Amino acid sequence: MAPQRRDSPRFGRVICAMVTPFDAEGALDLDGAAELARWLVACGNDGLVVAGTTGESPTLSHDEQIDLIAAVTDAVEVPVLAGAGSNDTAAAVELTERATSAGAAGILSVAPYYNRPPQAGLYDHFRAVCDATPLPVVIYDIPVRTGRKVDTATLLRLAQDTENMAGIKDAAGDPAETGRLIAAAPAGFEVYSGDDALTLPLLAVGAVGVIGVATHWTAAEHVEMFDAWGRGDLSAARAINAALGPSFDYETGLAAPNPIPTKALLRVLGRPAGRCRPPMDAEPPGLAEDAKATLATTRLGRELGFG
Repeated sequence: MAPQRRDSPRFGRVICAMVTPFDAEGALDLDGAAELARWLVACGNDGLVVAGTTGESPTLSHDEQIDLIAAVTDAVEVPVLAGAGSNDTAAAVELTERATSAGAAGILSVAPYYNRPPQAGLYDHFRAVCDATPLPVVIYDIPVRTGRKVDTATLLRLAQDTENMAGIKDAAGDPAETGRLIAAAPAGFEVYSGDDALTLPLLAVGAVGVIGVATHWTAAEHVEMFDAWGRGDLSAARAINAALGPSFDYETGLAAPNPIPTKALLRVLGRPAGRCRPPMDAEPPGLAEDAKATLATTRLGRELGFG
């Protein structure tokens, strides 16, 4: 893993929530995952998340998740955050222990989904995950998928009571509340945007980076936006963010939820992806043409002749 500058976020600024490539039969494509990971880093991503929601973790076995984490960590020198969440605390602890042994740089642990535990249960769950690894743990708060918000008070308590609760991937859709969390959090606590369209607003309240989906094909623009923000050129940052709008619109929707559109776009680019596993394998007609139109609005697409 390449060292980060001391003034850099722990895992970098632009982190790609990587899809999981499958072959034509739907089997895990580890060679394709390694190839895709190297390409994503070459495109400008500072780090990668593997076996997360975009990586179709609900359809991966635990053994597949660990094989994927090991393959990607071996392929790149940037930080790799391992998706190791579950709505079963014992399973999350086991996955966290195994991901640690597989070489991950950190753990991404999604809030327990569907069973909707109380805040006391969320605290105990994440405390057990933190206790299971010496690695930094990033909590993934995405109530639209999990059905339960991790309250600010719970996050602050975890940050204060553990040595390795390092921050959150924030997809809660409430930048004002995120600002309150950041203002009260201890030194070293980092917030990463987990909603591409809210990255710039979250930077305004103190976020340090993005764990993104569109960064599969817009890493260069994201780097430029962060650079502009860092030097105080807010006009340039807003302009780049506006230009990224078509990519944000494309990456998910009711007819084609994430990661269906991303895999379609990667296939257009000739990159390892395959199709999603059921039940996410149903693609609406015309998605490849939508992918080409989206690419035409991006630097990568224009360089490759789509624009």
